[in-house]
Amino acid sequence: MARTLEQIAELSGVSRSTVSRVVNDDPRVSEATREHVRDVVRREGYRPNLAARGLASGTTNVIAAVMPGAVDNILSDPFFVSLLHGLAVAADERDHFVMLSLGDTSFRHTVDEIARQGVVAGIVFVAGQVDDPLLEPLLASQTPMVSIGRSDDDRVSYVDVDNRGSAQQITSHLLRLGHRRVATIAGPNFAPAAADRLAGYRAAIEAFGLRVDETLIYESDFSEAGGRVGMRALLEHRPDAVFAASDRMAAGALNEIRAAGLQIPDDIALAGFDDMPLAAEMEPPLTTVRQRPERLGEAAVALLLDMIATPASSPRRTILPTDLIVRASCGSRQDQKER
Repeated sequence: MARTLEQIAELSGVSRSTVSRVVNDDPRVSEATREHVRDVVRREGYRPNLAARGLASGTTNVIAAVMPGAVDNILSDPFFVSLLHGLAVAADERDHFVMLSLGDTSFRHTVDEIARQGVVAGIVFVAGQVDDPLLEPLLASQTPMVSIGRSDDDRVSYVDVDNRGSAQQITSHLLRLGHRRVATIAGPNFAPAAADRLAGYRAAIEAFGLRVDETLIYESDFSEAGGRVGMRALLEHRPDAVFAASDRMAAGALNEIRAAGLQIPDDIALAGFDDMPLAAEMEPPLTTVRQRPERLGEAAVALLLDMIATPASSPRRTILPTDLIVRASCGSRQDQKER
């Protein structure tokens, strides 16, 4: 397998500069030579060094994926693993690659400097909180950027799912089953997704003509341990159904409900959000909202590269659909999809 331009040139019987022109789509090569070199490239499975190509052309094929937060939490969460997979695959398909920046406040200055020095073509920013202090320096760098997660800043382009509408839909489903003391284990209020899911829960309660009972709302942190703590607190107020704002919190809630000697769904119905692999494996299987993190990553790359190719003054937004997956944890005995 040829790994360098020199090796491709030798196999093709042409100069290194000619191979370079073909690889970089330079028009100053005859069609016959172009096809001959491309045949050798395909046969040898050669892939150009994207970083070197960027240096030669004055551009770069690097996308920075910036994910604030504790590294252990990010890498242990199936949502973020799927998201990163979607980012990497979509970038690779478009001859780009992803530079990953994980961490908290310690890396903010480094990311800002990378953006300012033109090392990256664009940035995918995973929004972890409303008004994240990292957002302003990234915007100031004038590097094309897409946020994964809603932003209220009118300068920010973003990709997201309809968190509010999806939470309203699943809460309404519980209410339609006859439950009236529907509680929620919400995510942290500084997270845009958590705020939107809590708003959707409230909207569903009010749409059914009920009063929102603040004692049936517990703010947690999207973790399984947080779900257990939240469920323990909510059990004191005797809910007949619980919407957990993530599947991991729902798993913790399920364990706490069982520890209290109660049955799901006979005593308490349970629903989650994400449809992570664990949802279908729970006993009983979990009713949840299915979103596809890998599609968020793919959509973010597509939007970012479109912004780079065709700059526009107004921000661009992409909202991806979700599905309500109804399983036995809320009282249904059939696996079905409700849209």
